[in-house]
Formats: sequence, C-alpha cells, structure tokens
Amino acid sequence: MAKASDLLVAALQAEGVEHVFGIPGEENLDLLESLRTSGIQLVLTRHEQAAGFMAATCGRLTGRAGVCLSTLGPGATNLVTAAAYAQLGAMPMLMITGQKPIRSSRQGHFQIIDVVDTLRPLTKYTRQLVSADSIPARVREAFRRAEEERPGATHLELPQDIAGDPTDAVPIAKSYSRRPVAEHKAIARAAEAIAAARHPLLMIGAGANRKTTARALRVLVDRLGIPFFSTQMGKGVLDETDPLWIGTAALSDHDYVHRAIDAADCIVNIGHDVIEKPPFFMRKGRRTVIHVNYDSAEVDAVYFPQVEVVGDIADAVWRLAEAVEPQPHWDFAFFDRVRTALCAQLQERTRDERFPMACQRIVADLAQALGPDDITCLDNGLYKLWFARNHRCRRPNTLLLDNALATMGAGLPSAIAAKIVHPGRKVVAVCGDGGFMMNSQELETAVRMGLDLVVLVLRDDAYGMIKWKQAHEDYPNFGMDLGNPDFVKYAESYGARGHRPASAAAFLPMLRETLATPGIDLIDVPVDYGDDDRLLNEEIPRLSAAVE
Repeated sequence: MAKASDLLVAALQAEGVEHVFGIPGEENLDLLESLRTSGIQLVLTRHEQAAGFMAATCGRLTGRAGVCLSTLGPGATNLVTAAAYAQLGAMPMLMITGQKPIRSSRQGHFQIIDVVDTLRPLTKYTRQLVSADSIPARVREAFRRAEEERPGATHLELPQDIAGDPTDAVPIAKSYSRRPVAEHKAIARAAEAIAAARHPLLMIGAGANRKTTARALRVLVDRLGIPFFSTQMGKGVLDETDPLWIGTAALSDHDYVHRAIDAADCIVNIGHDVIEKPPFFMRKGRRTVIHVNYDSAEVDAVYFPQVEVVGDIADAVWRLAEAVEPQPHWDFAFFDRVRTALCAQLQERTRDERFPMACQRIVADLAQALGPDDITCLDNGLYKLWFARNHRCRRPNTLLLDNALATMGAGLPSAIAAKIVHPGRKVVAVCGDGGFMMNSQELETAVRMGLDLVVLVLRDDAYGMIKWKQAHEDYPNFGMDLGNPDFVKYAESYGARGHRPASAAAFLPMLRETLATPGIDLIDVPVDYGDDDRLLNEEIPRLSAAVE
C-alpha cells in the first residue's frame, strides 16, 4: 500500500507534471517527501504569489496545468492574487495547499481559515481531499477543469492527517475528448455575412492564442486577404509583420486601428475574451459583428453580435476559410492607408537619443536584440501600452503580457517560468521599478536555479501609470513618487550581474552583450514618461484622425 501523498504525486505524474513551484510548510512534509523521491522538480520560490505566477505561466505556454504548492493559512492566502491571475487570464493552473489535521487537532484554530471557500470565487474547481481514496478522481477532475476551455485555476487542499493515510487506489488515466464543433448553419450564416460585406475585418483575441487556431487563421488570411488586428493578448497569433496587419488595440480608442474599425462593416471576432477591454463599441446599425468562440457571447450595451459561431475555434476558422470566396466588391483601400500611416508612425522616436530613455526606443532596441522565437515577459505599467502597440510579434506567446488581471509583480516570475519551459530561447523580463520590487526576491530563485535571463528594470522612481493618469485628469502630482535601491548593487547582492547604461546609445550594445552571456543580468534603465500623456492622448489621436 502507498500513502496518500505518494498517490497524489503519482497522479500528478500521470498528468505529465514536471515542476511544482512553491514553499512547503510543516503540513506538507509528507507531500514534500513524496516529491523528493519522484521525478518531479520542486522549484522553491521566495514567495507563494511568485510560485503561482510561475505555475500559471507554465500553463499559458504549454496548455497543461502548471502546479504550485503552499502550506495553510498565510501561505494559501498568498496564492489568491495568482489564482485571479490564472483565472482571468485563462491560464490552466492547479494550486495544492496544506491544512491542519481534520480528524483531530490540538492547535485550536491557529492559522486555520477556510481556504476552499476563500478560493471558490477565483477558481473553476476547489475541493478538500477528505480521504486518500478520493485523490485520483479529485486530481483528474482538477486537471480536466483547469485545462478545458475556457482554462483557469483549480485548487486542492490536502490535510496533514490525510496525507499519511494508506491507500490501494491508483491514478485515473486521462480520457480522450474533443471539443464540440460549431453547427453548420452558423458557419453558413457567418460566411454569408462576410461575403456580403464591403469592408470586412478580422479581430484576433486571447481565445485564439492556440497553436491549431493560429495555423487555421494563417490559412484563412492567406486565402481571403482580409486585414486583421489583435487585442493585447491576441498578439503574435498571426505574424504582425504581415502586410495585412493593421495594429493592436492597445489604447482604448482614437488610435490608427480604431479608424479601421470604424470603417469596417463586418468584424469577425476570433476568440474575443471579455476580460480584455472592448476593442470597439457596437452601435445599432453600424456593422455586422460575428462572434467566433468556444462559448456564446456575453451580451452587454456595447457588445451584441448578430451572428454567433460557437464551438472549437480552430475548426470554425478552417471551415470559414473553405466556405468563403474572395469577393470582387471587397474594398480594403482605406485599411491600406491606415496601415501605411501606422507603420510610419511606429518608427517615430525609435532612434530617440534622449536619456532617460523613451519607451519607443526601448521597444525598438529590444526587438533588434531578440529573435522571432525569443520571449519578452512584461510586468504591468505604462510601458506595457508601448510594447503592446509598437512591438510587432512574429510568433504566438512571445510577448507575455497580462491584460486580464493586469497585476504588478508578475513579470520576473513569468520570465523564470518561460525559461524553464523554453530553455533554448532567450527570455527577457521587462518590469517597472514598482512592479519589479513586488517580487524582486525571485532574483535569488533564478540565480539558484542557474537560469539565463535578462531583467530590464525601467526606472522612473514612481508608480508611473497612475502618475500619468493623475496628470491626464489634471490632478496635481501626489502620492506616486518613491525611492529605490541601487539596482546594480541589488542584483549583485543576489549573485546576479548589474548594469546601468550611461546613454540611450549604450543600451542596445549592453542588451546584446547580456543576452549573449549566460546567467542573470539586470539592466537598470532610466525611463522618461514625461511626454506620454501628450503622445497618447493628443498626438496619436490627431495623426490617426488625419488619415483619409
């Protein structure tokens, strides 16, 4: 007979788990010993929140649930933000938390909270394991729920006494399943609407960020020649250097892409996920909107699609490519002018010599230094708008940004996970100084693991995004400025290398050198957001409105 913790680890192995991220406590000691004698690697982190971000990122990149571990009480509550990150971002993840013995305990309510109920609103599935024999079914269901569309977070609680119980149970193998496909009449109705349109346009959302969907979309676009744009979390699903790309909906409105949206009379939303801000607002009678997704549309005042194609997205896109013929009355001339103007504007400030640096220069230099398959992991801050808008992705999941929960502190943990999943690719974490300091302790984790990462800390000595919003609303600067450590020395104190360019011209050579040198390198990059309010709220709207 095996003990319950051995069975749990065997069930994880049956699901293909290779890494567990987290911080064990005394309630996890049986599980910890079972992990020690297994082939699963425990990635010991410095904070449970970071462990959750790492597990979620593994799920995002692989489609298989990443796994993180904590003890009870404060360890479990530290996973709350990571649970929301995975749940809103559609990243499959399983959290395993410990608990005091449930049959008898002599510690009263010390550290005990109801973790299952705490996580219920933030997960697709949460259960306490009340017997060893229930483990196979609970684990299989947790993984099934985490990975099926729409993916998200699940949770299992393993009490200390249950972990040591003997059992003869064995893991349950994965079942074979396929997602339902859209009904043929829905495909036909959508095909008719696309063919009848004069200015059709494709929108690529987060739900389309799957390998098979990307391949099907490539066929559709090549066959029909319809221009496309993406939401922030749909970036890279199709190559953004493609001549049919007309931008990313990084800003809420009044950008070049919004001119094209306004001119479209039929928009095909491939994988639109309502966790992202609406890339456009519907108005009655303005256009036909076709919703292509795993689930039906969530209708509200600004989104009420006239045609819904509900089922496997890749299959639906493939069938639409076969059902629609290019039409002689399609007119993409205005879209072409928008694209030309956008591409010209994207070159502005890419060689800006100012120091502290302009974000546009940082984005352009990083694009020069990285290959098309290399990965950039963003934290959250004002710079994210420039990366989402200006960086042209060549491959899916090469710009990992969070436009769902949009939490600070995820950039460095996400980069660590990305390097674990893709050890052969270059990985760069881009963090503001505020977000970086929320999980900067994970530099030690990266150094201890012997990883090869570059961390860019964009330093403005403030919470820059809110400071920008504050200025835009004509409020005086208040409560947003902060102090920072010497980031070069800070990196060195963890055993990493620290760098600081003396000019904008010095940044790209420094970046290339650090990318070519194994180990952990941190670059402290002074950044200037001072002109961003004018650029984003005045100049870009003015220039885009001038496109005729």
